[in-house]
Amino acid sequence: MAQPNKNPNKLTNLELSIQISLSGLSFCILHKESNRISSLKRIDFNKKQNPLELLDYLKNIFNTETILQEAFTKICVIHDNELSTLVPKPLFEEDSLADYLKFNSKILKSDFITYDAIVLNDSINVYVPYININNFIYEKFGSFTFKHVSTILIEEILLIEKNANTPKVYLNVNKNHFEIIVTEKGKLLLYNTFEYVTKEDFIYYVLFTAEQLKLNPETLYLVFIGAIHKDDDLYQIAYKYIRNVSFGKRNDHYKYYENPKYDHSDFILIKSF
Repeated sequence: MAQPNKNPNKLTNLELSIQISLSGLSFCILHKESNRISSLKRIDFNKKQNPLELLDYLKNIFNTETILQEAFTKICVIHDNELSTLVPKPLFEEDSLADYLKFNSKILKSDFITYDAIVLNDSINVYVPYININNFIYEKFGSFTFKHVSTILIEEILLIEKNANTPKVYLNVNKNHFEIIVTEKGKLLLYNTFEYVTKEDFIYYVLFTAEQLKLNPETLYLVFIGAIHKDDDLYQIAYKYIRNVSFGKRNDHYKYYENPKYDHSDFILIKSF
């Protein structure tokens, strides 16, 4: 992906991150020189889209959002889907990408499969990106980078928990799905993602995960990040069954033209810079 920018005479100090899922997308623009987030926007779709419909949404946003018509010095695309799996680095073989994924994800022979390295976990994250989105971004801007959502999430939470002794269960909440990350003594115990429709679906997956890891709801520490707040049904039902519930913090040092809703919202998008 290390290609020259198609607009070398229009370089600016703006950096763009776009997080894309079939349920919605969000983007964030960083003015690097002033260390200020100049734009932050989230768009939830009325229903889950397919990859072709997702591309149409993205094209429309680039046509209608004036700020996205600027030149950017860096662009990062974050692929948010369930098509990923972690492989210990010592066991990783680049020729076996499809084999790693086929046991826990529905993949097609035509799917493009790639991977990110997670240094803090000495692992490789194998995943399927939305290749039509990548092609569109490359045609429009030239050079850019892309990662899977779980790569950023795992790296950042391991950094936060590197000196902790207490087991933590992090939940990164989105409209129709959530990621769960469990750490203990700075190590990753589990990463998974679940789709949910009701709050009962949601708490079932959380409690089932805790049971499998032999974590007691009376003593475990549950930390929410992402699109959730104290009045949310998901928070309320979690608080009903789990004693220690709190919200995480991004702990970023950016200035903002308009502050994010909460210290824990837009966690992955903002941490991608």
